[in-house]
Parts: sequence; C-alpha cells; structure tokens
Amino acid sequence: MDIVIAGAGIGGLTAALSLHAQGMRVVVVESARELAAMGVGINLLPHAVAELHALGLGDGVRSISATPAVIDYYDSDGGLLFREPRGIEGGYAYPQCSVHRGRLQMLLLDAVRDRIGPDAVRTGAGVTDFEETSEGVRVTTRAGEFGAEVFVGADGVHSMVRRRLHPGPDPLLWSGVRMFRGASHLEPYLDGRTMAIVKGPDGVELVVYPIGGGLVNWVLQVTEGAPGPLPGDANWNTPADPAAVTAHMAGWHLDWLNPAELVECSDAVFEYPMVDREPLSRWGTRRVTLLGDAAHPMYPVGANGGSQAILDARALADELAAGGGVAGYETRRVPETTDVIRANREMHSGDPQDLARVTAEYRRKTLADRSSR
Repeated sequence: MDIVIAGAGIGGLTAALSLHAQGMRVVVVESARELAAMGVGINLLPHAVAELHALGLGDGVRSISATPAVIDYYDSDGGLLFREPRGIEGGYAYPQCSVHRGRLQMLLLDAVRDRIGPDAVRTGAGVTDFEETSEGVRVTTRAGEFGAEVFVGADGVHSMVRRRLHPGPDPLLWSGVRMFRGASHLEPYLDGRTMAIVKGPDGVELVVYPIGGGLVNWVLQVTEGAPGPLPGDANWNTPADPAAVTAHMAGWHLDWLNPAELVECSDAVFEYPMVDREPLSRWGTRRVTLLGDAAHPMYPVGANGGSQAILDARALADELAAGGGVAGYETRRVPETTDVIRANREMHSGDPQDLARVTAEYRRKTLADRSSR
C-alpha cells in the first residue's frame, strides 16, 4: 500500500515509521524547506512512550529526555498542595518522557531516513491540492505530484487538508488563556526529576520541568479574556517580552526556583493562545484522513498533545494493515480523542482545591492507564 503523509512533525514521522513497520510504502511531504530542532519542551505519557519503544526508539528517546518521577503542585508562596507519582514511579511499565520537541523530531526524522530511505521526507513540498478517486488519491505539492492509496493530513493546527475536508466554519476556540513559553539553560531544580505546577493569584499558573540537555522547560499561563472564538491567529513562534512575562510572577516566593531567572535564562520567549477546535464527528473520507493536531487540536494540558499523535500513528498503521482502512482508524480514534479534548477542557477549569480527584478523573477519561501499567 502506498501512503502519502502531509507534515513531518512528531505525528507524521511516527506514522511513517509505524506504517513502514507494517510493510507499507510511505513518503512524507513537508512544506518547510529545511527541518531543524525548533520549539520547546513537550511531555510524552507512558502509553505513548510504549509505542516508541515498540518502534525500537525507546533508548534513543530516553537518551534525550528527562523522566519525571513526580508532579508537585505548589502555591506561589512555596506551599506544597499535592504530589502525584509519574512514570515508572507511578506504577507504569514505561516512563513519562519530558523532551525538547525539536530533538525528538530530529530523532524521528533520522529514523525515517535510515529505515525508509533518504528521500522518504520531501521538504519544500507543501500540499496545494488533492483529488480522491475510486482508484486512489492524487496529491499535488509545490515539488510535484504524488499518487497514493491513502493520504494522511498530519499538517498541524492550521491544516490545509482539514480545511479541504471540512470547508464549513471550524474556528480556533480560545480558552481565554495566553501561554508564555521558553526553555532555560539552568541546572535542574530539586532532585532533577520533578515536574511542578505553581498556582498563583488570579489564575496565573506556571508549569516547569527538566527536558534533558541542561534545559528546563516552562510555560506561564495567564488569563486575558473570556473563552470564545480566537480573535486573530495563533502562531507558535510569536515572540514575547521577557520583562512583561516576569512581572506576572512578581512577589512569588519559591525556595527551589527563581521565576525571573527562569525567564531570563531562556534563549527566546514565545507566546501562544491556549486554543482547541470543536471535535469532528469524522475526520476524512474513504482514502483521506487526519492525524495529530490536524485531527484534534487540544489544550496542551495533561501531556496529551504529542502523546495522542503517537497513538494515532499506531492505530492508523494497525487498521490499514488489518484491512480496517481509514474507516476503522477513525472508528477507533475519533471517540477517544474527542474524550481527551473534552477532558482537557475540564482539567483546565477543574477545582484547584481538589487536585487528587481532578487528576484521577482526568487519567480515567483519557485512558492514560491503558496497557501501560
């Protein structure tokens, strides 16, 4: 079976490896002319790490990651509110991996080129059109045309493939929260294996965790408006003013972390609105489907964004290999990812006074414990 995938992000590259492992011929078309280790940190949950192990990438991922043993919740005066074990220490068969997104992408890219071939990823080949027939799909890109039996849109939150498949209203929905993000050149705090969430006044929240390579990732969430359709656009690489970010944490007292230093030691500081889209009841057609953020953009809470893309990749490969086709893939994954989108919304607005219940309910609704303990 010939498969064309639009997008060489984490989801698209993992899908290429998973499909190739099932004996399918795969090519990835990517709009960027050059792929580089860009971005900041992400978390991969144990059930997603299990899939990377199944692809023979477990040691490689571990070598570029930190593996948190606990997640601690604090108030802005340093008081510990709640502690929850993570990964192996939480009873899972695999660790949770905190990793620089770009480093993970480069590891996956090297694996694709090594296993499938040096031309398996075609850069400068953004998709401009596609046409589905009873025989297959003709995909038109800026670098030429490609024929496929199945075409997968893994082209991100601004997916061109999704717009073509669903031309009606499909706005980005803003939570009202703006996220400020960076990766700091700091020695890991506490024991070096603690992910922490600091809950400050007025709903301001700091998420911080080591990601390996001498970097500590951080995200500061600040409520700026009411939830609703996003005014304007969402660009991951919009620069932010470090001084303005630091001001949101003025007066915080953490004996294990200096919030100002966290921001000042970052090479760059970015801002991004916390957005998702309303879940779709179906993603594609008989031969065209979606994967990752193109299929189910979600709030980046609960470490589920990249994790769900990896689970998509495994499900797609399994269903195509077993004869279930795109329909089988969507039957399996649309309900599961819809539940995660809704659970992320609930988690974001959950009662900060009942963290044990909120986190346990979140794991249940997102199937985070499935096949990984």
